[in-house]
Amino acid sequence: MAKVKNGGSVQNKAIYTRASFLHQAAAFLSSSASNPDAKDSSTTTTTPALPGMARRLVTDLRSVSLKTRIRLTPAMKQTICKYCDSILIEGQSCTSTIENRSKNGRKPWADVLVRKCHTCQRERRYPVDAPRQKRKTERDDQSKVEKAAQAG
Repeated sequence: MAKVKNGGSVQNKAIYTRASFLHQAAAFLSSSASNPDAKDSSTTTTTPALPGMARRLVTDLRSVSLKTRIRLTPAMKQTICKYCDSILIEGQSCTSTIENRSKNGRKPWADVLVRKCHTCQRERRYPVDAPRQKRKTERDDQSKVEKAAQAG
């Protein structure tokens, strides 16, 4: 008898687990570094090193994802500053606003979330509730089907 494959398993589960751990550790370190009212005296003595350690973990996370060629989720990518590799925590390390540059804000689908990093002062813009574009392979498959339908 052949072994039945588990259809719900994730390939490269160890790599995704490592990436998740690095992201969680970086978020913990950057949140504890920005909280000077920590009750534990051991964390208050090492507070200046924590943001640097968090950045290092994010750099490791990025290098792991690039070397192993895995995709980070958009939610994970939006919590990381692309320029200085710091974790973006709303109100502590970044400021978020919603802009609509259409004429007098008439187009509700033109809303854009703007996140400004407090470390490097750069801004990133993300569309709000916009459908994501399909991957190129899926777009190519769809265009072939449309061409075949027009020809036939």
